[in-house]
Amino acid sequence: MVLALDDKWIWDSWYVRDGDIWHAFFLQADKALVDPDLRHWNVSQGHATSRDLVNWTHLGTCFSPAPGPAWDDYTTWTGSVVHGDEGLWHLFYTGASHGEDGLIQRIGHATSTDLHSWKRVGPDPCLDLVGEAAKAYEADHAHGFWHDRAMRDPWVMRDPAGDGWLMYFTARAAGIAEPNGGGAIGFATSPDLHHWTLQEPVFVGGFGQLEVPQVFEKNGRRYCLFCTAAEHFSRDQAEAVPGGPVTGTHYLVADDPRGPWQVAPGPFLDGALPCRRYAARIVETGEGMAIMGFADRPDGRGFAGHIMDPEPVVIDENGALKVVTKTALAV
Repeated sequence: MVLALDDKWIWDSWYVRDGDIWHAFFLQADKALVDPDLRHWNVSQGHATSRDLVNWTHLGTCFSPAPGPAWDDYTTWTGSVVHGDEGLWHLFYTGASHGEDGLIQRIGHATSTDLHSWKRVGPDPCLDLVGEAAKAYEADHAHGFWHDRAMRDPWVMRDPAGDGWLMYFTARAAGIAEPNGGGAIGFATSPDLHHWTLQEPVFVGGFGQLEVPQVFEKNGRRYCLFCTAAEHFSRDQAEAVPGGPVTGTHYLVADDPRGPWQVAPGPFLDGALPCRRYAARIVETGEGMAIMGFADRPDGRGFAGHIMDPEPVVIDENGALKVVTKTALAV
């Protein structure tokens, strides 16, 4: 059973486990819009729970754009959830405003005691592209060069080297001549989840955008999952990937969460033309790792708009991630 709704499209998702229960959070929009491309501007966040990542109980909408005028009164896009030291759950999310036509993205913060009822932490974003480190980013909207001022998809995790927290996000770097060479993984640090300091990007290049980052450790190696589209490969990266550009999810590798990071060599992890699955996450189950993401246009026609069932992910002898598809499992 896929994670789906009869009356809504579902796309980007993120997961957290509380005891024996998995909580899925996802972007959703009414199918009454007819055109699925309108979903991005008519978005809210949904919530569902499961014990096995296959059978889901829908709990309804848990977070929506703020009443205007506000910095996030237009969209509340992709984020992540972590459990803080004080016992609260913390949601970090992407926001954009009507006043800026949704083109300027910032990162917001909300908290909850039950993983469903979220309260914004103050009226302002928790992080923006300002300060000394902002010089390294495409901090203003480069009209005619790129379609937005990118700062979205925050992934927050504990700092394995200390007591604080790390945030990774989709961004773009300053001063890159090739539009598809300027994608970046942005970076920020915090001692307490409330006060964030923007740092320089931990990775730049290869793609015009590296969406929905997720950083995790396995067998002493760091992996940074990201998704991108075939039309956003740089010239060099298009030549480097066996089989050429595809749309889907790939990853970076590093020995340290602060980098240096590099694009994993070899085949693209989970891509196809047309796109089968996008904005994927890797979750750790009792049986190992599994990949979950939304079905895009796997048949090349209409937008599917549901979360696909998990498929196993393994690590080979060279440390490369590999998806074990249902087809392979059946052989």
